[in-house]
Amino acid sequence: MGMIGGGPGAFIGPIHRIAAELDREIELVAGVFSSDSGRSRQAAVDYAIDPERGYPDLATMFSAERQRDDGMDFVCVVTPNHNHLPSVRAALEAGYPVISDKPMTATLAEAKELAATVGQAGRPYALTFTYTGYPLVREMRERIAAGALGGLRKVVVEYPQGWLAGEAEGKQAEWRVDPARAGAGGCIGDIGVHAFNLAEFVTGQRVSQVFPDLAAVVPGRKLDDDCTVLLRFENGMRGVLLASQIEVGELNGLRIRVYGESGGMVWHQETPNTVTWHKIDGKTELLRAGDSSLGPAATSVTRTPGGHPEGYLEAFANLYRDFAALLRGQDAPMLPGLDEGMRSMLFIDTSVSANAEQAGWTQLPRQERISA
Repeated sequence: MGMIGGGPGAFIGPIHRIAAELDREIELVAGVFSSDSGRSRQAAVDYAIDPERGYPDLATMFSAERQRDDGMDFVCVVTPNHNHLPSVRAALEAGYPVISDKPMTATLAEAKELAATVGQAGRPYALTFTYTGYPLVREMRERIAAGALGGLRKVVVEYPQGWLAGEAEGKQAEWRVDPARAGAGGCIGDIGVHAFNLAEFVTGQRVSQVFPDLAAVVPGRKLDDDCTVLLRFENGMRGVLLASQIEVGELNGLRIRVYGESGGMVWHQETPNTVTWHKIDGKTELLRAGDSSLGPAATSVTRTPGGHPEGYLEAFANLYRDFAALLRGQDAPMLPGLDEGMRSMLFIDTSVSANAEQAGWTQLPRQERISA
């Protein structure tokens, strides 16, 4: 694996590296870790790989790696949003499959460009919507699809954080509040898009309309840091999406609640090894990671016996395991890709535009399902 981004001081680069290598199917061997050649080389040292494979730019990396017998097989992109399009496009055009951090790009126009590039390149492309990798999220999806809740009526998905309640200080904060690097959406593009993706992934239903209320609460901030979006789904289900980065004291409290005719299910990212299943007869059942009652969607991505918690890194690793399967020519039906990427960008763009225009209920552009 080669990495684009993830240099000194980065948060998500080391996460990708740990996740990719967890199952010993993938090894980080090269990268353009920074636009500064010295920092790129230093990152290679920090990652314990050959310093000569900490390259100064993409062209040099692609050229050098193609000439090696042990050259990289694919690329992961872990840069700020504004670099997603040029980085992914360059890798695909050089003949390398790509797995990228979300969102797909900084803008919808860029996403459409990238979708065309993916189609032309004919190489695998995937996105790390991390929470789709949790075993019990996949179990929820399978049980709901099998009718465990009956006809679906309501979904509430919440993603509260508090780390941007004050001044945006530090490398990780600064680019997220900068329209030139983050794109059109702030909070909605950073974490709201995770909530949107999770709602569609778990329910198996697509959002058809949105009614957004986005705000830049911190004085002087140019991008939204607090979001409320009402949702209508194609099957008639209603929903609410709440995402905020100014809720003081909140850490990473992603939670989804799905309600149907005969019950409801709840999953919380901060306690990820349990799903609470409320039934219409008043009984409540707990589904726990590692339980023998779970189906193959969950058990195939569970590494430890029940009571041995698995979390964020393992969920991330499950996406890399899926991607490795894809590169071997196997199916990876739960791995997010071009379809989920375009859906997420349509959600961000439509919500930002509708909010600016105070348009009320707004149709989410219809998109046929696509694959990389």
